[in-house]
Amino acid sequence: NILIGLIIVVISVACTITLAIRNTATSLVKEYQSSHELIASISFNRENLSKDFNSGEDNQKENIEKFNDIESITLEEIKKYGESDYVKNYYYTYTTSLDSDTLTKATDTYQYEVTTKDTTTSSSTTTTPPSGETPPDMNSNNNGGSTTITNDKTTTITKETKDFNSNRKLTGDFTLTGYSSYDAMTQFVDGTYKVTTGSMISSFDSYECVISEELASLNSVEVGDTIKLKNSSSDKTYKFKVTGIYEDTSDDNDSNSMYSSIANNIITGSDIIEKMSEDDDDLTTQLTPSFVLKSEDVIDKFTKEVEKKGLSDYYEVTTNKDQLESATETIENVKTFATTFLIITLIIAAIVLFVINMINIRERKYEIGVLRTIGMSKFKLSMQFLTELLLVTMISLVIGTGIGSFASKPVGNLLLKNEISNAETSQKETTDNFGKGMGDMKFENQNGLAADSIKSIDATVDLQTLAQLLGVGIMLTLISSSASLISIQRFSPLTILKERS
Repeated sequence: NILIGLIIVVISVACTITLAIRNTATSLVKEYQSSHELIASISFNRENLSKDFNSGEDNQKENIEKFNDIESITLEEIKKYGESDYVKNYYYTYTTSLDSDTLTKATDTYQYEVTTKDTTTSSSTTTTPPSGETPPDMNSNNNGGSTTITNDKTTTITKETKDFNSNRKLTGDFTLTGYSSYDAMTQFVDGTYKVTTGSMISSFDSYECVISEELASLNSVEVGDTIKLKNSSSDKTYKFKVTGIYEDTSDDNDSNSMYSSIANNIITGSDIIEKMSEDDDDLTTQLTPSFVLKSEDVIDKFTKEVEKKGLSDYYEVTTNKDQLESATETIENVKTFATTFLIITLIIAAIVLFVINMINIRERKYEIGVLRTIGMSKFKLSMQFLTELLLVTMISLVIGTGIGSFASKPVGNLLLKNEISNAETSQKETTDNFGKGMGDMKFENQNGLAADSIKSIDATVDLQTLAQLLGVGIMLTLISSSASLISIQRFSPLTILKERS
């Protein structure tokens, strides 16, 4: 029994550490999934688009015209798609572009050559006098001689390059991006963009904006200044108050360009762009929706529902599922390792205990023979050995769990140490990204682990671990005691006593 107890102590220590790590990893993954929303977006279905487009450079203009005929997603459609049992909440981004006289615009255009011909005719008159006479005076009237009129034709060929634009392209100098909520500002939430001076816009329905550091430096604009933007198509002018200046902290900038990709990007509220669009029919806008789904199980259901509500075949529903799975891949690997180690430990433990119990029964054959001879039934004898083994197992589990709880804490804390540190930094940076004075901001969708939630995950032996260990102990007791039960049923008391004699 002492030998069995020692083995179970070692097994319980290993199981305690393994279960603690496994449960910690599971909790961490769930925490990550709860703080990182599953986002569904609507984008162009390039495969379906390509079916209607003709190949070849000569058909490029025709393809652009077909592309222009595709109806854009409207705000009413986004609201209709968002009213779903599979969606927790939704937000969207309104984008338009306005012109500037100080910056060079960059636009996606189709250029084609136009050839024009201009023919001009010039006339010249020549008068020849009669033979033997002097040439007549050009100012006099002379009816003699002969007059010749010559017409010269000159043809001028002019070649001109013109642009044919897609009416979906934002071709203005500045890109004006309007967000429907702070949650929609995912670049600021994850730290890709960061307000370095001032703060984020305080309202989504006021003429406020945040501009890039490069644009502010180039035009000597400071927080509190007012900038003017205009729509060249309608000559309407809009004034925006600058509340903050931001920078791009990513490394994705083009080294061949003098400015970053967000240099001309101005951030404001979606309500303002919607109001501008209603007042100006010539203003080109784009809508980009994001739907926060309740779980991975509803992706296909939401897709079918959106298609049923009238989504065009030229659009499709995409999600960030792969991105979320990639982010938790390391933690899932830890969980898989812990589970595999636990299974191997339990298999080895069951085999070892089974063999030791068989040896134990053989050493106690005489005791079994005496008890059977004095009238103890096989059932009572089996229950005696089972109870004895169960007591040894429970005592050993308590000792092993106590040792394992001390050992699992540093192992679990080591696993969580970097994650907690990164989460705290991410939480602080998320608030800082929106500028000073925005410390009380709350986010429904944070692209970073919530530091407070992670700290609540303690890699110790909790009730769940204790329940699992109890199940492990009972399972090992039943497996190892099966050797006793089988042997007791087979032993003959008289045979045992005769062998003893």
